[in-house]
Amino acid sequence: MKWSFRFVNGLLFVASVIGMSFALFLEHVQGLEPCPLCVFQRVGLIGLGIISLIAFLHNPASNFGKRIYALLGSLSILWSAGVAARHIWLQNLPPDKVPSCGPGLDYWVETLPMKAVFEQVLTGSGECAKVDWTFLGQSLPVWSFVFFAVLALISLWQLLRKYQTAPVKRLRDKY
Repeated sequence: MKWSFRFVNGLLFVASVIGMSFALFLEHVQGLEPCPLCVFQRVGLIGLGIISLIAFLHNPASNFGKRIYALLGSLSILWSAGVAARHIWLQNLPPDKVPSCGPGLDYWVETLPMKAVFEQVLTGSGECAKVDWTFLGQSLPVWSFVFFAVLALISLWQLLRKYQTAPVKRLRDKY
C-alpha cells in the first residue's frame, strides 16, 4: 500500500490535534498546570499540525514543494522532541542539582526580551523537574518524547522518501 503525501499529512495533522487535545485535557480537566518546557513542547506540536494542515490542503505537485513542507514539519516536531528530552533530563537530576524555581513564564515574557525567555526556559527550573503525572511508571515528558519521536520519524520519512513524478504531457502529444 502506498501512502500519498496528502494522506500522511492528514495523519500528522490528526495526530497533532489528538496530542494537543490530550494536553488541554490534562490542563483543564485534570488540573495539571503546564511548566515552561511543556509550553515549548506544545509550540512544536502546534507547528507540525499547522504545517501538515497546509500541506494537506495545498498538496503540491512538485517534489520540491513536498520536501519543503516535510522539512518544516520535521524541524517543528524535532524541536518538541528535543525539549521533551531536556525535560526528561531535568526530571532525572539528583535533587541537589535541580535548578531553583524562578518566576513563571508569563512574567518572563512580559519583562525579558524573547532571546532571554528562550534561554531561561531551556535552562529549566525546579517546577520542570517535578513529576506530576505518570502512566506505567513513566512521566508525562517521557510519553511526550515517545509521541514526538514517532511523529518525527513519520515526518522524516515524508522528507526522505521517493515520490513518483507525474508524467509530463506535452501539447504536441495531445494532437
